[in-house]
Amino acid sequence: MHMLNLGILAHVDAGKTSLTERLLHTAGVIDEIGSVDDGSTRTDTLALERRRGITIKSAVVSFPVDDVTVNLIDTPGHPDFIAEVERVLGVLDGAVLVVSAVEGVQAQTRVLMRTLRRLGIPTLVFVNKIDRRGARGAELVRSVAERLKVPVVPMGTAERLGTPDARFVPGLGPAALDVLADHDDDLLAAYVEGAVRPERVRAALAEQTRQGLVHPVYFGSAVTGAGMDPLITGIRELLPAAGGDPAGPLSGTVFKVERGPAGEKIAYARVFTGTLRVRDRVPFGDPPQEGKVTAVGVFDHGTDVPADAVPAGRIARVWGLADIRIGDFLGVPRKPYGHFFAPPTLETVVVPGPGTDPGALHLALTQLAEQDPLIGLRHDEVRRETGVSLYGEVQKEVVQATLAEEYGLEVGFRETTPLCVERPIGSGTAAEFVKKGDNPFLATIGLRVDAAPPGSGVTFGLEVELGAMPYAFFKAVEDTVRESLEQGLHGWRVTDCRVTMTHSGYCPRQSHAHQGFDKSMSSTGYDFRGLTPLVLVEALRRAGTRVHEPLHRFRLEAPADTLGALLPVLAALRAVPRTTETQGAVCVLEGDIPAARVHALEQRLPGLTRGEGELECAFDHYAPVTQGPVPERPRTDHNPLNRKEYLLKVTRRTGS
Repeated sequence: MHMLNLGILAHVDAGKTSLTERLLHTAGVIDEIGSVDDGSTRTDTLALERRRGITIKSAVVSFPVDDVTVNLIDTPGHPDFIAEVERVLGVLDGAVLVVSAVEGVQAQTRVLMRTLRRLGIPTLVFVNKIDRRGARGAELVRSVAERLKVPVVPMGTAERLGTPDARFVPGLGPAALDVLADHDDDLLAAYVEGAVRPERVRAALAEQTRQGLVHPVYFGSAVTGAGMDPLITGIRELLPAAGGDPAGPLSGTVFKVERGPAGEKIAYARVFTGTLRVRDRVPFGDPPQEGKVTAVGVFDHGTDVPADAVPAGRIARVWGLADIRIGDFLGVPRKPYGHFFAPPTLETVVVPGPGTDPGALHLALTQLAEQDPLIGLRHDEVRRETGVSLYGEVQKEVVQATLAEEYGLEVGFRETTPLCVERPIGSGTAAEFVKKGDNPFLATIGLRVDAAPPGSGVTFGLEVELGAMPYAFFKAVEDTVRESLEQGLHGWRVTDCRVTMTHSGYCPRQSHAHQGFDKSMSSTGYDFRGLTPLVLVEALRRAGTRVHEPLHRFRLEAPADTLGALLPVLAALRAVPRTTETQGAVCVLEGDIPAARVHALEQRLPGLTRGEGELECAFDHYAPVTQGPVPERPRTDHNPLNRKEYLLKVTRRTGS
């Protein structure tokens, strides 16, 4: 039995979850098709998902197609939950990208296809809702090719569009051969000579689809079932089966973590090589640790079932690894796949409601962050506040509802603000020496901070000999530098800089006569961890930092006669159009807008464009804040910017 781990991806409301239900029904896994509107679908299991009619968490369900078992992963379509999609992409063998026959290519459709292409994931395109009024056929195929900028192969034609009797008639036309010949010189030669056999075309289609060179396009309706059989055939014949040696060393990746009825952690993991067995002791995580697997489950015929072992290629549910996190490896580490989408660019502070215990709220938010690493938590012990990073306002509503329904905690939020960063302007150096001045630490540290190119992140280097002192002290300095750079001179994360250690020194282990090691006379890691923030912020002061705010690139389509009303609003929201193009009665604007203003534009757009405006936004870059006061962010550390306050807190905390 071959395995295929298949992702279903789409812009919100394109019919992705409905397609999942229809595929399960067509494969004979379920007798009755669930409804998104009624909240009865197999994959939308959260009460909040069923109430809102959107997918929030990825879900796995399986169905057989002849000799292939398909693990189908339904993913969220709303851009606020792109982190769920990101985690799934790293475990897929193939994907189906769903496009509405009425709305066509939408903002998230473009983002998803660009990412699928970049990762080389073989992808079929399914045009859904051909039974709805306004559905388009050949015109939509052209739009998919132009808007997504990909080579597509129509797998047939749609007939009786916009009626309940709409259907899909399979068949490769001459256009398919034209597209395939562009990537196959032998096929092109045979085409010119007029000697192309149908099986040769089909073989070229399968090979190029599996390489991600072309994307077959199917039409159908998840509601009526039209086009399901050809799509299932395409999934089985054109997408690659999962590979991996079951006898090899265990290697897997965790892409989802949830909690069971008793609060226990359940990890969802793709096994790439080897076999995961119950009672195995498995290394996982970074830094590496080991845990004992107490139970595993696999997906089969629409449900998950207990198993004794999970071989390569399958997706497992794993119990027993209490400290497991999303993104952790199991067994032999794999190369990290990194982030495919932009990080969150907004944040807000969670405010406990009447009767909500702050301690219980802190625990609940921590558990939510375990299930979604891109919910970045920021705890302020002084103010007893917790901030969360966000992709958008809908995500905030979901966090609020989840806390109420799953934890019984009522909360509110402060105003959403942009997540800025700080970048050094120039270079700055600072140093503190053992037993000189008012340095209370038994450590000598010198640091230089230099500005680095945008996008380069943070690098740490040495201008002192590595053997000049114990390695643990160098490690303490580097780790503390990286931790301290999370809060710069204005409280924002400092990025795009090089930090170099220019001076080092320590007091070797010493003891009094007839006594053992004396910490008061000898350097420890505490000395280097305590002194580093003071030296670093002084170097940052001398280098100077500038606050940058996140900007989104926007693409706005609207009736040309509404341009006069749009432009003043865009200017008021600090949006800067870069290009303006008129295509008949439609105007297309592209430009930049501050992340903090995107939601306001989304709210005002329908009224300004008679409901016909379409907005596509995605994070693009950070730009210096040039208007108004420099944004400041409250600090959550011991505030090394105030030396006296810092030393009081640090020495009191350690009991020195």
